[in-house]
Amino acid sequence: MSYASFLKRFLAILIDSILLYIVFTLAAVAFGYQQTAGEFGQTELLLSLGNIALFFIYYAGMESSSWQATLGKKVMGLTVVDLYGERISFLRALGRTGGKIISALILYIGFIMAAFTAKKQGLHDIMAGTLVLGK
Repeated sequence: MSYASFLKRFLAILIDSILLYIVFTLAAVAFGYQQTAGEFGQTELLLSLGNIALFFIYYAGMESSSWQATLGKKVMGLTVVDLYGERISFLRALGRTGGKIISALILYIGFIMAAFTAKKQGLHDIMAGTLVLGK
């Protein structure tokens, strides 16, 4: 197995982040969101919850699909597999996505770990029992 490099993983995250930002922004515009200083109302709450749901559905859905990759990973030639090289289930992908939040909360150290571990795994990969493979 050829483990994905840290740089390719970083570029894939960057692509996915840009795509999700565009979708989140379009959703806000569609809902008529207008930012006002110091206020957080029902519209903001619904948009925030929707963004969180979309984040989980996008990553878990794409990584457990037949592509085994998000759009960013697909562009970079990467796939997400279990420790045996098999496609992961939606539930495992959902857990991996939740683990990304933990990886981010600890000053992104969970992501940086992928540059230094033997199998190029981030903390969320270790927690979910997954690998990211490159071509």
